[in-house]
Amino acid sequence: MTGETVYLLCGVWALVVLGIFIQAIRLSYRIEGRSPGLTNRSGFPRNAMMFHTVTNMNVARDQETQAMRRRMNRLLLIVLAGFALLWAGVSLAQSAE
Repeated sequence: MTGETVYLLCGVWALVVLGIFIQAIRLSYRIEGRSPGLTNRSGFPRNAMMFHTVTNMNVARDQETQAMRRRMNRLLLIVLAGFALLWAGVSLAQSAE
């Protein structure tokens, strides 16, 4: 594979993984809005409380919110798998040299 092709594939990979991660963050904000224990009442913007939503801490227990949480967890697993595949591809390319 030429260097240009590798850069192109890595760029596309980065955009895809970034898009999936942004979807997970948006879902986290929606879950926080539905969960009384995680609602932002300060009036100031804050970072997404992804640790709480991933681990189901103070998250509403209704079916729809839990379904959103499971979808967010799947998206985060896809991001993790994307990094693992990129690492495997780089390792394979280095061993082939």
